Amino acid sequence: MRGVLIAAGAYNLAWGAAVLLCPFAFFDALDLARPNWPQIWQCLGMVVGVYGVGYLIASADPLRHWPIILVGLLGKVFGPIGFAWYALRGDFPWTFAWIILANDLVWWWPFAAILRRAKFQSPG
Repeated sequence: MRGVLIAAGAYNLAWGAAVLLCPFAFFDALDLARPNWPQIWQCLGMVVGVYGVGYLIASADPLRHWPIILVGLLGKVFGPIGFAWYALRGDFPWTFAWIILANDLVWWWPFAAILRRAKFQSPG
C-alpha cells in the first residue's frame, strides 16, 4: 500500500509540474490543437499535484488516511466518465484517452484494494 501511494504521489507531482511548466507539451505530443486558455489546463495540473501531496501523506498510514485515498479514487473514476461523455459527443478528442489511462485507470485497482483493506482492517 505504501509503495502504491508513494508511486501515485510522485506520478501526480511530476504530471502536475509538467503541465504547469509546459502546458502545451501534451497537446503537441498528441498532435492536438493547443488550448486557447492554457491557464485552465495549468490549474488542472495544480489540482493533480495537490492530489500527489495527499497520496504521499496517506502513504505514511494508508489505513488511517483512507479518506484521502477515497477522494483520489473518486476523482480517478469521475474524470474518465466526464472524458467519455464529452468524447462520445464529439466535443473532446479520443486521443486524449492515453492521458486518462495513465492518470486514472491504472490506479483504480490498487486504490480500491487499499480501501477494501481499510474497510475490513482497523489501523493499529
